[in-house]
Amino acid sequence: MKNIYFLYFILLVFFTGCKITKPVTENRPEIITKKAPAADSAPAAINYADQTTWLLGYFNPELLTHYPYSTWYIKGFDDYQVKTDALNKLLDISKEDLSIKIVMGTWCPDSRREVPRFMRVLDTWQFPVAKVTFIGVDDAKLSPVGEYVKLEIKRVPTFIIYKNNIEAGRIIENPTTSLEQDVVNILTGMNNNK
Repeated sequence: MKNIYFLYFILLVFFTGCKITKPVTENRPEIITKKAPAADSAPAAINYADQTTWLLGYFNPELLTHYPYSTWYIKGFDDYQVKTDALNKLLDISKEDLSIKIVMGTWCPDSRREVPRFMRVLDTWQFPVAKVTFIGVDDAKLSPVGEYVKLEIKRVPTFIIYKNNIEAGRIIENPTTSLEQDVVNILTGMNNNK
């Protein structure tokens, strides 16, 4: 008889112990979580020639950290090793009267390579992002920005460095030495790339 009571007790504990009760949700908001996409539902390769992927006109650089741009921007930013010698020279240069325009095409392989690297240089130099203007162009290098024609953009990316609102120089498409050294050369008057 004891064995039957013992078995009954074990079954009672087992069945009531596994019972799922709905938690009290009174006065608590429901939490909704999104599942990560399954590996087989990953997006297909991105066609950067597709105009729907282009950023045109003025844009916030934070957009580059979001899909589809993040696929190249974050890796390029993280992988770039800033040249220490040139960076040390940049650190000696006042940033107070400087501003920069970056003209780029998200469709352009050179822009996708050089812009993240340039932003890594600016980040390491602690150049204020608020003093950087981003302009996106189409594959004809046109942009819906007032007075854009005056910039005379022929190739992208083009990094235009201004001192006291006057153009000091440009890095066009590819740096002559390195991005950091080219910026130093522009700001110290040793630039041949204007």
